[in-house]
Amino acid sequence: MAKRGGFPGGMPGNMNNLMKQAQKMQRQMEEATKQLEETEVTATAGGGAVEVTVSGKKEITKIKLSEEVVDPDDIEMLEDLIVAATNEGLRKVDEISQQSMSAITGGLGGGFPF
Repeated sequence: MAKRGGFPGGMPGNMNNLMKQAQKMQRQMEEATKQLEETEVTATAGGGAVEVTVSGKKEITKIKLSEEVVDPDDIEMLEDLIVAATNEGLRKVDEISQQSMSAITGGLGGGFPF
């Protein structure tokens, strides 16, 4: 009578091991995501004249402007500096996120090699 279910050669043990590792990795990723969401990064532009704080949720939580950068005759420069500082803050959040996930997945690139 043929044996039903399972895999020949002890595969069920390996499959259970793989599932445990996947569950552990999922918990670690959830923890890292929570930590990232609580993280804030600050980026500047214009030699510090514009400072933007971005949360790990990619939300702007604060903008600080130096008085000398607020020139009613040059609003475009101020807009450009705000955009530059915001983009730098978002880049920093992405970098932290990638480093955090890479540390968990061991460089798998977010996927599994099967």
